[in-house]
Amino acid sequence: MQKRKLGNSSLLVAPLAFGGNVFGWTADENRSFELLDAFIDAGFNLVDTADSYSRWVPGNKGGESETIIGKWFQRSGKRGKVVLATKLGSDMGEGRKGLSRKYIFESVEGSLQRLQTDYIDLYQSHRDDPDTPQEETLAAYADLIKQGKVRVIGASNFTAGRLASSLEVSKQNNWPRYESLQPDYNLVDRAGFEAELEPLCLRENIGVISYFSLASGFLTGKYRSEADLEGRARAGMVKKHLNQRGYRILDALDHVAKGQNQSMARIALAWLIARPSITAPIASATRVEQLRDLLEATRWTLTPASIAKLNEASAG
Repeated sequence: MQKRKLGNSSLLVAPLAFGGNVFGWTADENRSFELLDAFIDAGFNLVDTADSYSRWVPGNKGGESETIIGKWFQRSGKRGKVVLATKLGSDMGEGRKGLSRKYIFESVEGSLQRLQTDYIDLYQSHRDDPDTPQEETLAAYADLIKQGKVRVIGASNFTAGRLASSLEVSKQNNWPRYESLQPDYNLVDRAGFEAELEPLCLRENIGVISYFSLASGFLTGKYRSEADLEGRARAGMVKKHLNQRGYRILDALDHVAKGQNQSMARIALAWLIARPSITAPIASATRVEQLRDLLEATRWTLTPASIAKLNEASAG
């Protein structure tokens, strides 16, 4: 499989990443192990998680996803086959959040312990922290890289202005820069990334690993009415797409999927993979057969006519 370089870093990643937000949420420990084995054994390598996953689940406190991945590393012995990406900065409760030097050093130790590893391949600022000078944040990351605890740093949910200013701070101080961006981007949610962030990432060669690549499952085609959302874990995130534009996009996906004899989910992922700015979209699965279906999106390419049809349907 052709690996892609993440920004200007030394990290080479397969063109689809596994989203570890499901570990400890909609996938229990045993199922998570099965999914990770299937993903890595199929030749893929980028696994993305965060210290805050899955704090939103009643009874959870955060760290569940990292803990499961750490147990899997010990059981499987496959740490060396994984490009491990995790994040810090989201609210963990009791005032634990942000990107201060003190909190970064506390957070990395917690993540390393849960993950049962001595280094993180890609350590990402989960959310911007306007209360902490970017110089303080980036200097702390530079020290972590010197210590060998982190290989590369990335940003998530940053505006174009804040990402650009962080790049300038790194350049002026000769510190490592954010080599990747993790934005909310898919066929339904395009404008937020494409307006300013995409041109910046292309110009500065920032790798992009988009999340919500399937719009919380909407782009699989399984949610076409509010009745379909009843009892679903992601109902609140999908409901906003049930409108005229959303249905138009589903119709286009359906048309292209039938024409290329592929699933709608594969088409939606293939559209992202074909975009010049995207290094590897992130997708999650809770069943191995579902995961294998998604991985097929990397084994063929969309026709120019199909891309044009999807672009037209999702414009605006």
